[in-house]
Amino acid sequence: MAVSLTNGSTWKAYEKQVFRFVFIYFVLQAVPLDWKFYSHLFSINWLNPTLADLFNVSRYTPQFFHQLTSADFWGLSTLADWLVVAVLAGIGSIIWYFFEQQRGVRSNYLDLYYLLRVILRYRLALGVIAYGLIKFFPLQSPYPSLSNFNIDYGDFSAWKIFSLSLGVAPTFETFLGGLEIFAGLLLLYRGTAAIGAFIVLIFHGNVFLSNLAYEGGEAIYSLYLLHIAAFLFLHDAKRIVNLFSLNKPTHPDLYKPAYIHAWQYALKIGLKSAFILVFIFVFGYKAYATYKAGSYHYPAAPGLSGAQGLYDVSEFGWNGQRLPYSKNDTVRWQDVVFEEWATLSIKTAAKIEPWLDGIEIIHHNDKDRIYELSGTVGRHYYHYRVDSVANTLSLENKNPNYLNDKFQLRYERLDQHTIRLSGLNSRGDSLDVLLRRLDKKYLYEEAQKGTRRGGFLL
Repeated sequence: MAVSLTNGSTWKAYEKQVFRFVFIYFVLQAVPLDWKFYSHLFSINWLNPTLADLFNVSRYTPQFFHQLTSADFWGLSTLADWLVVAVLAGIGSIIWYFFEQQRGVRSNYLDLYYLLRVILRYRLALGVIAYGLIKFFPLQSPYPSLSNFNIDYGDFSAWKIFSLSLGVAPTFETFLGGLEIFAGLLLLYRGTAAIGAFIVLIFHGNVFLSNLAYEGGEAIYSLYLLHIAAFLFLHDAKRIVNLFSLNKPTHPDLYKPAYIHAWQYALKIGLKSAFILVFIFVFGYKAYATYKAGSYHYPAAPGLSGAQGLYDVSEFGWNGQRLPYSKNDTVRWQDVVFEEWATLSIKTAAKIEPWLDGIEIIHHNDKDRIYELSGTVGRHYYHYRVDSVANTLSLENKNPNYLNDKFQLRYERLDQHTIRLSGLNSRGDSLDVLLRRLDKKYLYEEAQKGTRRGGFLL
């Protein structure tokens, strides 16, 4: 079909019918027709949008089988949603055919094909630039937390290992983001769109396979971007093969849209300029500002002043009884980590039901930022609020599987390295815990220090 489109010859009947289906299918996939999307779109403060606002706009996909459950996340489609889109496209293409037959209307397929490619070029550019920016400013895979360094390797999910491995290589993450942004910029111009689509096919083909191999949560969205890129690349694929592989004469695509009225061309320039302003410059600035302020994956509220570190639980009292240290005791704490931010993690022998959702979400509220615990089974993570006047900590388990797990604790700073915690949990059990900070060295960070000094690790 692509050959007949580009040389202006008469379309065959089956080509028209295929195009009708393809046109409706991709328009339904790329153009938001869901009232919930526009409800959120108009709720955004466009004078000062957040990074989450722009990211969610960039990642819209049609959904029919699940409702929006969080203001921070608009959701991703499933293959079942794709099936509904395909059925609607099939019905629409049949109606289109009979409309042309009954009314004698002849659609301008060349113009419609050009319009479809424009829609898909910008939709694909939006998707890859958004992900490119949160990689270019290393946000998508942040540096591991202190708690992460104190979890056994086998207690991480495959997806979390992949993410942490990328997080310790921010320069490589920036390179990957730059490549995505470059591909997105190429898609904004008709003459370079095929190159941009080809880069997306290679890049997101790898992303798709990585999501399958490491059990990530965005395999379907990667496939969504891939099938748009494949359609765009097919427009020039035969010409590229003829020119570079078969050494055959090749005609360029000579089609140019005709603008009858001056306002049509002005509208095109205006929309393109607005797209570049909002989704490259504003989005880029918001990503940079978020990176400078700290990763959106970790809470923004500071933790207990001067408490950051790994602590050994030297004494543990439970309901008035002293429990000796044990690797098998599901009640007694083994060690505790105070993060730089308001997260406290506790290691016990209790079996933990992990939270395995690997979908990229930018949360506004600190207690909803659960990247640090996602894909781990070694520790319980608690968001806490500090009352420095009453010397109390209010702890809430951040794992969605343990939302009723809470503590009200009083803290006492015995010295610079010792903290006593005492209080009650949500079930009324009392505890009295003595924590002593450990001066633990971490192999990766020591290796980094050696590299910066120009030394070698033997």
